[in-house]
Amino acid sequence: MPDLTPREIVRELDKYIVGQDKAKRAVAIALRNRWRRQRVPEDLRQEIMPNNIILIGPTGVGKTEIARRLAKLANAPFIKVEASKFTEVGYVGRDVEGIIRDLTELAVNMVRSEKTREVQDKAEEAAEERLLDLLLPPLPASARKRLEEATPDWEDKQRETREKLRAQLKEGKLDSRSVELAVQQRTLPFVAEVFTPAGVEELDMNLQEMLGNMFPKRTKRRKMPLAEARKILVQEEAQKLVDMDAVLSEAIARIQESGIVFLDELDKIAGERSQTGPDVSREGVQRDLLPVVEGSSVMTKYGLVKTDHILFIAAGAFHVSKPSDLIPEMQGRFPIRVELDPLSAEDFVRILTEPQNALLKQYTALLSTEGVSIEFTPEAIHEIANTAALVNERTENIGARRLHTVMTTLLEDILFSASEGKYKKVRITPEEVQERLSGIVQDQDLSRYIL
Repeated sequence: MPDLTPREIVRELDKYIVGQDKAKRAVAIALRNRWRRQRVPEDLRQEIMPNNIILIGPTGVGKTEIARRLAKLANAPFIKVEASKFTEVGYVGRDVEGIIRDLTELAVNMVRSEKTREVQDKAEEAAEERLLDLLLPPLPASARKRLEEATPDWEDKQRETREKLRAQLKEGKLDSRSVELAVQQRTLPFVAEVFTPAGVEELDMNLQEMLGNMFPKRTKRRKMPLAEARKILVQEEAQKLVDMDAVLSEAIARIQESGIVFLDELDKIAGERSQTGPDVSREGVQRDLLPVVEGSSVMTKYGLVKTDHILFIAAGAFHVSKPSDLIPEMQGRFPIRVELDPLSAEDFVRILTEPQNALLKQYTALLSTEGVSIEFTPEAIHEIANTAALVNERTENIGARRLHTVMTTLLEDILFSASEGKYKKVRITPEEVQERLSGIVQDQDLSRYIL
């Protein structure tokens, strides 16, 4: 885990998320506490539990973005799931333990990629030797013996030719040359839904792996450019060099020590208990989530994974239900609650211009691919922000997501005709913004259709 201080973490989050300082501070402290815990003496380390967080705020204010950016900063196994996908055990639907199984799969892929990068140089060297064998195949022992007897310096000449080919290979002079390579045919995983005591689970297995070496691996000889053959051989050699047992043990350790689960739409499983029938997707799901959040052992295809020290960040709009509508035990598992602020027109101006992935930068880059240069005056940017804020007030408040559709409506003609050479340089003024968006703002009924 990178040695970022809470202040540095907030600074990194500021590059992509406008405002929400309380939420950024809370997640920065939670992330730094994980770094601190790993430096505590072993006997006390196991006693320090993560402080799970609930982010409360309307849609489109940055809850999910905070979690996504946090996971990238932490370089930790991270998964985002919607609580509304799950149902109580015994009913058709996803079992909550599937969260940990999916997280384990992600962690294994993550660690395997890292290990593969570590052995990349060795894999490329081994692939180079195999390519040279394809270009200059070794002779059978009997033929070699005859040549050595007939030409005493044959072996030196062979070595010299191989080194010349190696030099040409490194310079890329042979990349277009065709070679024939035996390529292993991939067997597609067999995927099925099965009923288990824990509910319906997706069972995916590779039959080739399951049956081991009972059947020979199927290969097919293909002719291909040398450059393509090099990629295939590098992958094959890297797989041989990576120790999968070490990958699995490190992946499980990483999940248990620094895994992060972002549980979105938590408010959808909160609310009054159903009086008319089974409450399969609300309180039942909360009860099933409790042991996973509190700490339990989940069986995955890679072994047991303990969830005691996984950090859970939950989020929800809570505009219909309240956090207090969650069952008391679930409330206790999330001791830190942070309310995110609704976004104002000033925030929209900052969102349009400040972040590294700001919306205006995105549209400028998109249109530049068609040779169109677009410029927004400061007054026009304020007008766009005010329009988005006004539509949010009059209809459903969907936060910063409103900017996407306001921008698409504003630039619709330009985006449609840009490839025809109709526009070269475009300057967006406040008058143009008002003209293009006035109908939507004035007509209450029409504004419903701009989602």
